[in-house]
Amino acid sequence: MITDLTTGKPGRLIFGFTMPMLASVIFQQLYTLADFIIAGKFVSIDALAAVGVSGMVTFLFMAFATGSNIGISVVISHHFGAKDYAKTKTAVYTALISMTAIAAVFTVIGLIVSSPLLDAMNTDAAIKAPALEYLNIYILGLVFLFLYNVCTGAFSALGDSTTPFIFLAISSVSNIILDILFVIVFNMGVAGVAWATFICQGFASVAALTALLIRLIKKFEPAIKGKLFSFALFKETAKLAVPSILQQSFVSVGNILIMAKVNTFENDFVAAYSSCIKLNTFVINCCMTIGNAVSSYTAQNLGARKTERVKGGFRSGLLIGEAVALLAMIVFMIFPKPVISLFLDTSHPENIQGAIEAGRNFIYIVTPFYILMTLKITSDAVLRGAGAMAEFTAGTFTSLFLRVLLSHVLGTLIGQDGIWWAISIGWVLPCAMSYIFYKTGTWKRKIKKIQN
Repeated sequence: MITDLTTGKPGRLIFGFTMPMLASVIFQQLYTLADFIIAGKFVSIDALAAVGVSGMVTFLFMAFATGSNIGISVVISHHFGAKDYAKTKTAVYTALISMTAIAAVFTVIGLIVSSPLLDAMNTDAAIKAPALEYLNIYILGLVFLFLYNVCTGAFSALGDSTTPFIFLAISSVSNIILDILFVIVFNMGVAGVAWATFICQGFASVAALTALLIRLIKKFEPAIKGKLFSFALFKETAKLAVPSILQQSFVSVGNILIMAKVNTFENDFVAAYSSCIKLNTFVINCCMTIGNAVSSYTAQNLGARKTERVKGGFRSGLLIGEAVALLAMIVFMIFPKPVISLFLDTSHPENIQGAIEAGRNFIYIVTPFYILMTLKITSDAVLRGAGAMAEFTAGTFTSLFLRVLLSHVLGTLIGQDGIWWAISIGWVLPCAMSYIFYKTGTWKRKIKKIQN
């Protein structure tokens, strides 16, 4: 269903639009969590560490895909909100073609640099081989990752958050089933986890692409013909996507630099870090999904010249995001050991005590800062939707710089807990920056350019 976000109460629109998107990201994160859980419980703690280490590299590719998603979604939202349906269709086609080509290039580059990247991260010899195996299989499926992000960005821009959820829910459940089948029944180890992701991500991508093309044909009259490719719209998308891609990519590079420090500790801490970062990513992605809904809402309303509605969307998105963050914090705080134990083989408690203790410290140090993290994400969402990418990027780069610097400094001075404090402190100043950018209305400078 395509939804016009320019009419109706902001709270009701944001909530209704967000729920399927939030359910989608929960399913998506559940099957990536399943990769970690099955690797840790049914292979070994080294397998868990291997999946975690390779995950730092896969974040680089995910960063490009999700960064592009943001630019694609905003551009399509602007033209859809302005009721320019020919450009809406052309923007979708342009995104599909360009991202397919980019994915092919990245696949070749990824296969070449995967091993050197693992070496650069000080990856222990005991976990490098399975990490490389997982990483190379993942890279072979990049075209599916990129196409799926184009489709979800387009659906979000058109106000449809239900269709991607349906495909992702099916894919997620299938992924968990294949994880169990490949790892437990066929004893394929880390490779089985990777192939399960490859197959199910491929299904979600092809299904979403098919549905999107059918939707474009049915929604818009046949007389409204969009071009297959527009260099002007490609440049328009790139202007918004490149800052997001750089932002996401630098975050991923930062994670790799932090992982290089983490890998100097024992493998049980590497496993704990991998587990905790997965939990952390789960919460952040839920809040970012709400932020993406706010971005689409902002972009559509600015395209329709309804600037006064943006603040209502911000308040509604912030309220939903803080509720999610608070719920996660409470659950983690009350059940720290069971949450961390999800990823570990508990049949020999003496072998995982170090990982459990490190995970408990993560929960007590990091999760109280989720409230600030959510405020930053929601403020950034308005900036992105308005095309104020300089302001959006400034706060994120500041966060990245602080986290990388503090992880090495505090990790050296106070040990493992220094990594957790680096994550927490790294949110404080950037949160203040993003909120000030939103409150002072610097993003409004982009409105005239968007509306012309």
